Parts: sequence; C-alpha cells; structure tokens
Amino acid sequence: MMTRHFQHLPKAYVAYPKLMQAMLKKNSHQPLLPELEYVVDQLQIYAKHLRRYQNLTGFATTQQVPALYMAMLSQSLQMHMMSVAEFPFQVLGLVHIANQLEQLRPVLAHEVMQLSCRFGTLAPHAKGLAFDFITEVKIDHQVVIRARSRYLYLQKGGSRAHKAADALQDVYLPKDEWQVAENIGRQYALHSGDFNFIHLHRLSAKAFGFKRAIAHGMWSKAQVLSRLELPNAYCVDVEFKKPIYLPSRVELLTAQNGNLAFLLRNTQDHQPHITGILSEI
Repeated sequence: MMTRHFQHLPKAYVAYPKLMQAMLKKNSHQPLLPELEYVVDQLQIYAKHLRRYQNLTGFATTQQVPALYMAMLSQSLQMHMMSVAEFPFQVLGLVHIANQLEQLRPVLAHEVMQLSCRFGTLAPHAKGLAFDFITEVKIDHQVVIRARSRYLYLQKGGSRAHKAADALQDVYLPKDEWQVAENIGRQYALHSGDFNFIHLHRLSAKAFGFKRAIAHGMWSKAQVLSRLELPNAYCVDVEFKKPIYLPSRVELLTAQNGNLAFLLRNTQDHQPHITGILSEI
C-alpha cells in the first residue's frame, strides 16, 4: 500500500486536467485498482464552508459536523486518486450506486481530524464491475466516522437505468416533500468541487445520455438525513436508484421495521431515487 500524506485537503478541481486527459484512454480489460491511500493528517473545518454546506443540504447550522460533510470532503481525495495513471477506468463512465456511512460519536467543528481514503476491492457486478472508496475520520487516533462509496463501471450489455422498485413490503408513511431547484447541481458543484458535467446543465448532461441535468447523489442523501432524527451513533445505508432530473418535486417516506427504512421518490410517477436504512449503533 502506497500512502500519500497532505498538509491540507487538496482542491478537487486541481485533478480535473488529468481526469480530462484520462478520458482519451481505453478502459483496461483486466483492470486492477492501485494500492493507494491518501491522508490529510491534520484537517481543520472552516466555519464558513461548513455553514454553507448546512444551508445547502438542510442540516441545522450548529457546531456539530454532519458525518456526510466529511464524506463530501473525502470526494476531493477520491478525485485525485482517480487521476493517477494506474487508475483503470474513465471517470465519466462511473456511476455512484451506493453509500454507507457510520458515525461513532458526534464531531464538533473545532476538533482537529485525520481524514483518509483508500480503494476497496474490485468485484463483479450484474452490470459490470464495482469498487469502493473507503473513508475514515480519526480524532486522537480513534475512528469517529467511516464511509464507503460504491461505484459501478458499466460494461457492454449493461444499462444505466435501474429497474423499478419492487412492491414495498413495509408500511411507508409520508415524511416530507420539497422542490429540487434547477440550479442545485451548479450550487453543490461550486461547494463540493464535483463538477461532473451531468450535474451542471441540461446541454452538458445530454452529451452523456441524460435528458436533463441530475442532482448529486450525496446532496440528495444529505437532504434526506437532514430531515431524520439521527442518533449520536448510527449507520445509514443507501442505494441510489433513478436520477433526480432538475428541476423535480420529490417526497420522503419512512417506515419502522426495527430500524428506520426510508424512500425518496418522485411525486408524479413515484419512481424511486434513494432507498435506505438508518440504524442506531
């Protein structure tokens, strides 16, 4: 395992020139992920940046740092990890299909943290190949947050579309409903550094097979979590289903089945956007 240390969190946009060059390369038929870990040794949270994130995603503007905010910061490391020559896939061919998040205790903005990210294993998937980014946040050498983001590389014969949701076995009740603005992809991109063209404008999204721009999955998950009562220690697993086309109106439904199950779907055709489970640790 090769470990690279940073004094500060690298800016995501710095990786984009290399990522654009990588669009010209062919995906490997026998891909291997590099044994690579990126670490920010002493990460400090900037109050203005955190407050802007809280405002964009619906979290209360307090000193408590949403665990998903740390996962968002980790995406900057992920962008740089995907820009290395040994990374076997074109980034724009990847689909974010799932995300798991664990908070072991509340984290406050004044605390100094270590943020690390590494590649997980590469595994076969029904539609191609899947791999994980594994993120850890430590304070005083103790893990306080873990995150696992799963990406899919679609291979021939696969399809970007997800199957419609199966009949719901739990009793889901309406929790909330809101309008997703047309410009939220650009707003979140400016804050997170994720400038994937599919989120920015309908014209750039059409170039990659989408009828309109779509919302970031991590923004959508944050909107859901900000509307739930989160324990001090919890685990939340989500799967990203059909994209949220911008603009859209969505509704959140929840069901108690020992844990809290939730579903984010379109208000008009009830197509599922996110399904997930929240459990207390």
